Amino acid sequence: MKFTKTPDALRKSMHLYAITDRKFLKDGQTLADQVREAIEGGATFIQIREKNISFDEYVRLSKEVKAVTDEYGVPFVVNDDVDVALACGADGAHVGQEDLDSGEARRKLGPNAILGVSASSVEELLAAVESGADYLGVGAIFPTGTKLDADPVTYDMLKKICDASTVPIVAIGGISKDNILKLKGSGIDGVAIVSAIFGADDIKASAAELSRLADEVKGK
Repeated sequence: MKFTKTPDALRKSMHLYAITDRKFLKDGQTLADQVREAIEGGATFIQIREKNISFDEYVRLSKEVKAVTDEYGVPFVVNDDVDVALACGADGAHVGQEDLDSGEARRKLGPNAILGVSASSVEELLAAVESGADYLGVGAIFPTGTKLDADPVTYDMLKKICDASTVPIVAIGGISKDNILKLKGSGIDGVAIVSAIFGADDIKASAAELSRLADEVKGK
């Protein structure tokens, strides 16, 4: 039940975008186990993000996660590494401003894969869309321990980016159940979360609560 990319399906999939982090693994638990819990709780999109890992290990982990996301028909992308995305058969890749050029990423991935790009300004948004981005990850919205070098993005800038965008926008950076409702009215299509999902004692329950709060953010 592999995800099929259409504009409507992709926009809906932004609702609760979960990004993995192996530092939260508990004894005997695999990344695939955590991803399954997140999806069963309400995660609608999965990104695997690994640093300081070999190519072969990244591909192996990605294949394990992809087996779960395919089972649920949830889109799955690889952070930063387009070659890993191609090798494991992921639905696509997500690249940052300091990673592979988004235009080159699109050329390597081909037209049918999902390409996400990080952005923190309207200028970066427009350049990314011109290069073939399918969606934008905008942040850091709140202070985050996951990416300490991320530039802060104000609520007003987030709204400007959403207003100017023709592709889905997912907000990222330090988002939790305690601050997510501050994003009401911004125009985002969803939220991207690491710690508040995978760092929770009960991943499934946390994802369910964040999914409900994301509905409130979008006025549903």
